Amino acid sequence: MKTTWKPHEEHGTLSSKTKRELPESVFAFPGKRKEPLVDAGHTRNAIARFDQVQGVTDEEREQAFENIRAAAKHYGVDLVETDWRQLGKLPHTPNPAHSRG
Repeated sequence: MKTTWKPHEEHGTLSSKTKRELPESVFAFPGKRKEPLVDAGHTRNAIARFDQVQGVTDEEREQAFENIRAAAKHYGVDLVETDWRQLGKLPHTPNPAHSRG
């Protein structure tokens, strides 16, 4: 699937008003306007919250994953997953609770 994401650097603080004014092309889920990918921080957040997004189809998830991959590459964010079904399966940061025996 082809990405629909395009960089959009001039966003300032993402207030509700600013978010409404962003083009659909900056969202992981463009049709739903969910998970803006406007910088590295928002891209990392979209990766971390991917499996929590509700009301989307598998096709929309596939599209969103391609958009996240493009944004991650653009902003220099590490993305080890190669398929959207892998997101949310493994912690992206070490969790001390998982290392306790």
